[in-house]
Amino acid sequence: MDILSIAGVFVGVGAVLLGIILDGGDIHSLVNVPALIIVFGGTFGATLLQFPPAVFVRSMKMFSWVLIAKEMNLSEQIDKVIYWSLLARKEGLLGLEDALPNEEDPFIKKGLQLLVDGNDPDAIRDILEMDMDAKESMGLQAAGLYEAMGGYAPTIGILGAVMGLIHVMQNLTNPELLGQGIATAFVATIYGVGSANLIFLPVANKLKARVLALTQAREMLVEGIIAIAEGENPRNIKLKLGGYLLDSYKD
Repeated sequence: MDILSIAGVFVGVGAVLLGIILDGGDIHSLVNVPALIIVFGGTFGATLLQFPPAVFVRSMKMFSWVLIAKEMNLSEQIDKVIYWSLLARKEGLLGLEDALPNEEDPFIKKGLQLLVDGNDPDAIRDILEMDMDAKESMGLQAAGLYEAMGGYAPTIGILGAVMGLIHVMQNLTNPELLGQGIATAFVATIYGVGSANLIFLPVANKLKARVLALTQAREMLVEGIIAIAEGENPRNIKLKLGGYLLDSYKD
């Protein structure tokens, strides 16, 4: 569970609400159903129009990554690579076939299978890098959906504000209806700007960071698998892959 993501939502939204209270405002004034429908309905509709179904479904599934990181433990992955290297030295590349059933990650399975099949190191690199690039591209596309929502929401909020002002202008002779129109105008703007900057854009950037972290982990695995294919010494492989660990650069 990513505590910072949860804390970020509470701190961001809480700071806005606390500011309203300290300024003597009423939180209930922010509850406006017409403005809610205009901003979030319009934003959702524009997003559906922009993205194909496959990207939309993938982005919805990836939302859980904001709270639960789908990341690889680099230290554990390095230990696996060293184990595979020692196994390959002892039993040959065919000995790695016994390690295949223990792996759930399709990317790792593909890399091990390529080793077992005795493919050339350059061919292994080309295949795995193509797979890795495709996964990264799909992940960034899915994250881009939330970025698009962050762009649409403030604009739709302005649209809601204009609609509210139109309602006000149409009821200048009816004072009891002016309050509702003015509320819709200002609350729609708050919904649009607030949701974009407190929810949609942070979620997009968080997902992009997750995707890039996974890509880096896969890059490390590719280097390890290629090193095994080239018959490098396990100790040298460990030193090479250790450069991917963040704590390797601590002062």
